[in-house]
Amino acid sequence: MRIWSGSASLDVVEIDAASNRGVDDARELRERAMYAPSSEGHYKVYIVDEAHMLTREAWNALLKILEEPPPRVVFVFATTEPQKIAQAAAPVLSRLQRFDFRRIGPADIRDRLMTVLAAEHVEAEPDAVALIARAADGSMRDALSLADQALSVGAGALTAERVRDALGLVPDDEYLTILDLVAEGRAGDIFPAIARLVDAGVDLGGFLSGLTDTLRALLALTLGAPMTDLSERMRDALAVRTDRLAAGDLLRMLHIITELEPHFRRSGQQQVLLESLLVRFALMDRTVSLEDVLRGMGGEGSPGIGRRTASTGHRGAEEPRSTSRAPSAERSRSAPPEPPHRPTDDAPPAADSSQPKAQSSQLTAQDSAPSTRNAPPPPDLNALVERWGEIVAQVRADGRALLAAALDQTMPVAVSARGDVTLELESDLHEQAIASSMDDVLAAIRSFFAGATRIVVRVASTSGPTADGAPRRLTEEAVKEQRLSLLRKRDPALDAAVDALDLELLE
Repeated sequence: MRIWSGSASLDVVEIDAASNRGVDDARELRERAMYAPSSEGHYKVYIVDEAHMLTREAWNALLKILEEPPPRVVFVFATTEPQKIAQAAAPVLSRLQRFDFRRIGPADIRDRLMTVLAAEHVEAEPDAVALIARAADGSMRDALSLADQALSVGAGALTAERVRDALGLVPDDEYLTILDLVAEGRAGDIFPAIARLVDAGVDLGGFLSGLTDTLRALLALTLGAPMTDLSERMRDALAVRTDRLAAGDLLRMLHIITELEPHFRRSGQQQVLLESLLVRFALMDRTVSLEDVLRGMGGEGSPGIGRRTASTGHRGAEEPRSTSRAPSAERSRSAPPEPPHRPTDDAPPAADSSQPKAQSSQLTAQDSAPSTRNAPPPPDLNALVERWGEIVAQVRADGRALLAAALDQTMPVAVSARGDVTLELESDLHEQAIASSMDDVLAAIRSFFAGATRIVVRVASTSGPTADGAPRRLTEEAVKEQRLSLLRKRDPALDAAVDALDLELLE
């Protein structure tokens, strides 16, 4: 009861594990836990905050007392990253009871903020409170802190404009402007729009998150779902734009942003990435849907070809050309055939036998041209590197363990505009294994990226011959160096850690 009333209690001890994370601190805690509570019938409670910061040795020191705790002693470990405890001290989890606390919804935060502001006699607009609730990201404490921050800027009622200025949020009009540029295909206007945001000091990471929320809200409204967490003005503005972007396009945009966001947070060229992303959205109407690709795969000379051209309106300019050839074809059919034994080289072909073949070849050219133009785009190198582990796992699941082991020592380093994927080996030990299974490797990549067309394998220069032309000797140190180099290429965080901590590969 003392804790709830704001008083202190000798039987409740809070320890910050971020500052006391060593094995000596754990031993001291273990010794202090042996003392009984201050009063009969009470419990002694030790609250360890940021418990994931404890070292493996500290957890080992606490393991015994957690298995057999003293009477009336309770340990409470609070953490926001339980997976780190599972990695550092998995046996500890079996000695504890785990309680997961979920985030507070924006609606609950908004209602609580309105109650607090009313109790403090502060006038606030509903849109301003909604902005704070979304920015709090599920934390009521952060919501109250953000409200205090917004109130400290200026005086009078708490308005949405005041909250945006205090928290550095992007106005809704900027998101609507970007949506209009994308919907109208005005790719060239993307660059001055982003430059204006950069000049205003906008956080591009926050802008990308806000754009994601806007696209999600527009998709929900397009599909007829209610959006209660939007302001009335924003809801009306998006409702007018529901017929300007198709639901499939919005879904693809959200998928692209989801794939880009992990790289975007770590990139030093965020403006370039954001500009290229929005230009890609603006040019999305020039891409081809899967239905058109499947519809364009009809057989040569099949009855559905004419119907396909009529139903999709595919390249309507090509139909007059085929119609203009029809009279010449009729004239060639009416012309008398030449004798079959005519020896001259410039003899015209017989109308009845060759003319259908000519028409068939023209039809094939006209039918295959759109399929060439509509070919899937080449895979993005960053996305290919990110999903390379999944591709290797797919090869291993198909029963090709040796090929998967070879691909595990390989890394994509380049993708051409035609879809040629260049794989680089750290050594030539696995070159033959990959070269003999090119089709299987290409099929595995295509299961994730349909735009891949060819595989090119090259060996890193470190595995080549020495200066005198003799083959380089493969030593244990060279193997470790190659393996570490491959791991550093896969994980930028590991690459930075190796340089900062001077790490080396043990096995």
